[in-house]
Amino acid sequence: MASGVALRSRSGELDLLSQLRQQKEQLASEISGLKLDIKQIQNELDELDENSGDEDNDLDEIQKKQKAAIKLFNQKPKKGIQMCLEVGLLENLQPKTIATFFHNEARLKKGAMGEYMGEGEEHNITTLAEFAKIHAFENMDFDQALRKYLWSFRLPGEAQKIDRMMENFAARFVECNPGIFSHQDTCYVLAFSVIMLNTALHNPSVKQKQTLDSFINMNRGIDQGGNLPDSLLEVLFNSIEQTPFQLPEDEEGLATTFFNPERDGWLVKEGGRHNSWKKRWFSLVNNCLYYFENNEAVKPKGTIPLENLFVREISDSRKPNCFEILYEEGSQGVIKGAKTNRKGQIVQGRHSSYKMQAKDRTEMEEWIKCIRAAMQKDPVYEMYRLRKQRIS
Repeated sequence: MASGVALRSRSGELDLLSQLRQQKEQLASEISGLKLDIKQIQNELDELDENSGDEDNDLDEIQKKQKAAIKLFNQKPKKGIQMCLEVGLLENLQPKTIATFFHNEARLKKGAMGEYMGEGEEHNITTLAEFAKIHAFENMDFDQALRKYLWSFRLPGEAQKIDRMMENFAARFVECNPGIFSHQDTCYVLAFSVIMLNTALHNPSVKQKQTLDSFINMNRGIDQGGNLPDSLLEVLFNSIEQTPFQLPEDEEGLATTFFNPERDGWLVKEGGRHNSWKKRWFSLVNNCLYYFENNEAVKPKGTIPLENLFVREISDSRKPNCFEILYEEGSQGVIKGAKTNRKGQIVQGRHSSYKMQAKDRTEMEEWIKCIRAAMQKDPVYEMYRLRKQRIS
C-alpha cells in the first residue's frame, strides 16, 4: 500500500518536471523569436536613420546652393536671379514672381534689388512696376508711404532709373488713395520735393537749412498749376524735420547714412603729412564725396564738396588707374574740404587737389564718370525742376 502511494507520488513529480521542461522550451523558443523580432526592428530603425541622414544631407546641400544663389544675386543681380531659379528659390522668372521674391526674401541686399529693377530692359521695368504694386499705401500719410517705399530697396544714382522708380511710387500712391491729388504728376513732384527737403535738413554738407516758408514756396503751382494746402506742406515739413528718412543699409555695411549715393566703394587715397596712400571707403552723394575709415563706419573721415571742381585721369606708370580732383582747369586755390583730426574734431582741409587710385581701369572710369556728373547737376533736383516746369 505504501509502495503504491510512493509510486504515484513519483509519477506525479515526473509529470510536473516534464511540464516544466516543456514550458522552459516554449519560453526559450519565444525568447529566441523575440530576439529575432528585436534584431529586425533594430535593422529597420538603422535603415530609417540612414535614410533620414541622406535626407538631411540632401537638405543641407539644397540650403548651401540657395545660400550661394543669394550671395551671387547680391554681387551680380542679373546672374544671381538665374541661379535663384535653378536652385528652387523662384518658380519662374515672371516679373510678378521676382517682385514677390524681392518683397519676401530678407537675405537680398536692397542695393542689388534696386540695381536689378533699375535696368532699362522691359522685363526689369515690369518687375519694378509689379514690386510697386505690392506696397499697400491705402489710408497712409504721404510721408509714411514714401518712407515705406524708400526702405524697401535702395535707389540707384542714375537719373533715368530714379525717375522710373518714383513714377511707380506716384502711380501706386494715387491708385491706393484716390482723390488726394488731382494728378499723378503732383504726387511725383511732391515726392522729389520731400526727398530734397530731407537732404537739405539732415545732410551735414548743407550749411543753410531749408525753412518751412521756402519749402512751401518751392512747391507753389505743382498741383496742375494750383497750390497744395499749406497745412499739408507744413505737416510734411515737420515730419521730415523731426524724423529723417531711415534708409536701408546692406548686410556688409553701407558706409553712409546719407541719402541716395550715386556710387560707393573702395579707393586708395593719397594724403597725410608724408603723402602716404591709404585705402578708404568712398561714397558719392549730393554733389559731395565722403570718405570713411571702412565700409562700416558711420561718420566720415573727410568730405570733398564738388562745386567748381574738375576731375581728370592721371597718367603715372608707378600708380596706374589714378584720377585727380582739383579746381577747374586754369584756376587755383585750396579745395573747401574738411577732415576729422586725431581728436575727432572736424577741421578745414588744405588740399589743392585729391588723388585716388581705383583697383582697375574700369572702376576708375566709372568713378570719373559719376563724379563728373555730380559736379554738373543734381539729378533729383533736375527731375523735380523739369516736371514742375511741365505741370505749371
